[in-house]
Amino acid sequence: MNRAPVNKIIASSVVDGPGNRTAVFFQSCNFNCRYCHNPETINMCVNCGKCVETCPADALQIHDGRVVWDSEKCVQCDTCIKTCENNASPKIRYMNAEEIWQQIEPNLPFIRGITVSGGECTLQAEVVRELFTLAKQHGLTTLLDSNGSYDFRAHPELLEVSDGVMLDVKADNDERHRWLTGQSIERVLDNLEYLASIDKLEEIRTVCIPEVLENEETIRVAGRILKPYLERKAIRYKLIKFRHFGVRQQYRSYPEPTEEYMNSLKQLAEEQGFGNIVII
Repeated sequence: MNRAPVNKIIASSVVDGPGNRTAVFFQSCNFNCRYCHNPETINMCVNCGKCVETCPADALQIHDGRVVWDSEKCVQCDTCIKTCENNASPKIRYMNAEEIWQQIEPNLPFIRGITVSGGECTLQAEVVRELFTLAKQHGLTTLLDSNGSYDFRAHPELLEVSDGVMLDVKADNDERHRWLTGQSIERVLDNLEYLASIDKLEEIRTVCIPEVLENEETIRVAGRILKPYLERKAIRYKLIKFRHFGVRQQYRSYPEPTEEYMNSLKQLAEEQGFGNIVII
């Protein structure tokens, strides 16, 4: 069966979509965002062994040239994450959809649905599709938290079992998007319009950094693309304050936005036609 690297599963989350949800975070991402608050999810472990040497709980060992994690011994101190120089984590499990579902099933009386994130969840599209199929059989809603790099037009089978996509809109043009993430914005903006046109856009998200990113222009671009669809649905716009917590040292000099600044962005979003705006 198909297997995917799972970073963690949060049994109960109220910040990963509407209602109480179980959130599944997959390892690895095809973007390298400067402001990433979880950089240990970007790459896969290269088995260098440095984390094995620093683990205070002896929860990491080298077996057949690979770093192996013992979850029973692990005390979740994250020394391995702090040691890693590759933006990776040794604390992952390769799981198929059925194994992931077994972790979710005990939560059924308490959750409304599941959300998959990362890293970038669509890099594990086949496992996600299989997992969502199981979830649908049990009456759960299913959401993708995506950076927008996946070609949803070419692969409708994933959307067939997805209730919606929470899409990151990180910048206003290709130059700034490449500077921020290392990748083009072209497919992101195409997905923004396409998902809205088929009523699969659950929300959009922008991390806001004053003086570094043209956040105002990003809001205007999103509003211009979504204008035909905002009249029929109040697509949620989540404006996320950049925070230093978890960010790599070389990017911690970026300024955190003030409440006044965030409220000015909210007002601008309202002027662009957004009626459901959340600041976090």
